[in-house]
Amino acid sequence: MKKLLKYLVLGCAALMFSAGASAADKGTADEAVAMVKKAGDFLRKHGKEKAFAEFNNPQGAFIQKDLYIFAFLANGDGVEQANGANVKLVGKNVKEMKDADGKFLIKDILAQGVGQEGKGWVDYKWPNPATGSIDAKRTYVERVDDVILGCGVYK
Repeated sequence: MKKLLKYLVLGCAALMFSAGASAADKGTADEAVAMVKKAGDFLRKHGKEKAFAEFNNPQGAFIQKDLYIFAFLANGDGVEQANGANVKLVGKNVKEMKDADGKFLIKDILAQGVGQEGKGWVDYKWPNPATGSIDAKRTYVERVDDVILGCGVYK
């Protein structure tokens, strides 16, 4: 019985530690904006091919905490050019993708990027891999030349 209690206490402590660690790994809105700005600078300096490859690199400079860069062309076709969290989406048309409430989030992201200001925030609900639940997410989008870059944070 003592052994079981010991393992139960150790297990609870491990869960509490991992929950604290994942909360510490949560990116902020300011960090998301800074990452998009950094990605834009990289894109201007190195071109699309090299930039998209780096944005898709799971060990690259554009994946930090739970933040990652994604990219679309500003032509509005909805074909994902880069996605640091899910490279399986690269090359796929995701324009019709909906969030948990049925909102066309990619259409909103593209509209924000091609809009007059070419930048701004898009809110939607998305599965949070850290919690396993559907959470509110806010993504900063900015057009750099003919590319729309984005990075989101869970609220």
